[in-house]
Amino acid sequence: MNRARGRGRARALTVLCLCVVAVTGCRRGRGGEATPVAILNVSYDPTRELFRAYDDRFAGAWYRQTGQGVVVRQSHGASGAQARAVLEGLPADVVSLGVAYDVDALAASGLVDRNWRQRLRDGAAPFASTVVFLVRRGNPKGIHDWPDLVRDGIEVVTPNPRTSSGGRWAYLAAWGWARLAPGGGDEAARTFVAALYRHVAVLDSASRSAAATFVQRHIGDVLLTWENEAHLARRERDAEVEIVVPSRSIRAEPAVTVVDVVVDRRGTRAVAEAYVAGLYERPAQELAAAHFYRPHDMVVAARHARTFPAMTLFSVEEAAGSWNAAQAAHFADGALFDRIVAEGRAR
Repeated sequence: MNRARGRGRARALTVLCLCVVAVTGCRRGRGGEATPVAILNVSYDPTRELFRAYDDRFAGAWYRQTGQGVVVRQSHGASGAQARAVLEGLPADVVSLGVAYDVDALAASGLVDRNWRQRLRDGAAPFASTVVFLVRRGNPKGIHDWPDLVRDGIEVVTPNPRTSSGGRWAYLAAWGWARLAPGGGDEAARTFVAALYRHVAVLDSASRSAAATFVQRHIGDVLLTWENEAHLARRERDAEVEIVVPSRSIRAEPAVTVVDVVVDRRGTRAVAEAYVAGLYERPAQELAAAHFYRPHDMVVAARHARTFPAMTLFSVEEAAGSWNAAQAAHFADGALFDRIVAEGRAR
């Protein structure tokens, strides 16, 4: 009887161990402890603080679940530049980029599965943001909505849409506002966006550097920026800046996925997939809201409703058809943005 019970217990332990190995994909050291693993998350500029907090939480949860230590390394920069770095060999286990188009570029190269959007909820965008205005305290120039940006004497700071996801979102927010306005359309949008970029004082390469230009170097009257970046700037420099929410703006949805070729080569798929899936769990959604990203979890969103004012948000599809269409029409070499900049220089 005792021998039968012992055999049953041994079988149960064997099944449990096989399940843990199957789930974690981890190896055991000589002492029986799981060998620590490191993964690299290649992300865009404004996520530094959010992922620093999330990485600590994830590492603790993963260790409690599997007994394996995990170190998450981070790389941050302009989204387009980060995508190019991965294409050129930066071994990212995970990418969390500012626009889906940058992930599509990795999929087109074979690094990421072409169906990456279907692997996670909400099109693999665990949280959202939008484009708002950051102005000087007291709003001395009276900037309240998009038309105010093209008044005489207004200087705008925004990231370069050729290099920055924040810059592309800001461009498309302006384009979509004009295109979808009563009496609007593509020609009205082109006229407005061309006028807007004639008022741009500095085109920084990334969102974080554009924020530094406006807040620390005191250049410009208004910064077009991610909503989360605006809140961070206000938290750090409340006496100097304030946020203006325009009448309409774009729904910005950063994208996240594992890099299939890398995780399969390194044997890190299980931990990388758990890392991206964990972004949808309620504790991570709370972290996203605390770092001023709009959470998808409705319970968390309700708790943070005062942080995120109700806004009329349009999609990239409404503004420009799709990300592929926007890239081809606006941001490719010689496309509309390049022509607008060249025309502005010729004046």
